[in-house]
Amino acid sequence: MLHFILKRLWYGILVLFGVIVVVFLLFNVLPGDPARMMLGQRADSASVATINRDLGRDRPLPVQFLNYLNDLSPVSVHNRTRQESMWYLDPAKYGKTISLLKAGNATVVIKEPYLRRSYQSKRPVSGILAEGFLNTVILAVVAMAFAILAGIAIGILCAVYRNSLVDRLSLIFSVLGMSLPSFFIAILNAWIFAFVLVRFTGLNLSGSLYAVDDFGRGTYIEIKNLILPALTLAIRPLAIIVELTRNSLLDVLTQDYIRTARAKGLSKSRIFLKHALKNALNPVVTAVSGWLASLLAGAVFVEYVFDWKGIGVVIVNALDKYDFPVVMGAVLFISIILILINFLVDILYGMLDPRIRLQ
Repeated sequence: MLHFILKRLWYGILVLFGVIVVVFLLFNVLPGDPARMMLGQRADSASVATINRDLGRDRPLPVQFLNYLNDLSPVSVHNRTRQESMWYLDPAKYGKTISLLKAGNATVVIKEPYLRRSYQSKRPVSGILAEGFLNTVILAVVAMAFAILAGIAIGILCAVYRNSLVDRLSLIFSVLGMSLPSFFIAILNAWIFAFVLVRFTGLNLSGSLYAVDDFGRGTYIEIKNLILPALTLAIRPLAIIVELTRNSLLDVLTQDYIRTARAKGLSKSRIFLKHALKNALNPVVTAVSGWLASLLAGAVFVEYVFDWKGIGVVIVNALDKYDFPVVMGAVLFISIILILINFLVDILYGMLDPRIRLQ
């Protein structure tokens, strides 16, 4: 099992390195001068040159990439004395550090990954992403929890009552749920629930998890603002989980060991819960892992439609203002989440099915 975990961890590191290379090259070949974005189009040449020197953009591209890797790495090498060096250990940039090794002017430290600063607000990118990350996680987890519970329940019902009216209706819902894009479902739900049925539902078209009290008594949690975006985000994974649970359960119920269990006289409930359902959930676990990661990354349109203050809104605003460090940090942040979730699911899948570890 240890070899299996180390192998998956190594694959995750390789994927992350590939993402870093692609993100760096992509955003360094795009048109636009970051110095002029920060100073304005009327900035003089001397100020532009100073900003580009501070950003390290006056150096060759390989040197810029090494500096970018050094900033992202938790263990990095810096210069302790030369403030004009691009490798200088600036406390204002890196915050608190733990020194591991010193050799002359060079030092090896442990620090938080540095994602640069926003061109527009001058704030650290990590702080900007942290503000929206919690809201995105809450939205994705609530949507995925609803999709899992409702999807498995409906899938079991369809497998037990195969070819019934419930089974046929669920098939229609699954096809529609997998076909319609999230942004269209978001607009449709906003129109139906926030405009047509607003008197009956009381749901808001826009709003985040925290609302401001009209009487100046601070903020409070507004649960009803979570319902529409979570429901919208849950429709596609719900449709897939229903179909996966139904088809996998029907396939497992035809296996030889199920017939053997019936021949031994075991009760239907014990056969169904202990033998059939457990083995039928393997593909569902894989789908859930992929969709949970996708919900964290793909909530951009849903958050923007419902004005949910998460990473999606941060990304859209950064793209609109050409704030490349925020976009780069968000892409890397989401990539790390995807890799981490897939790594944990690989371990879980290997525990559920020992054949995976052998292969």
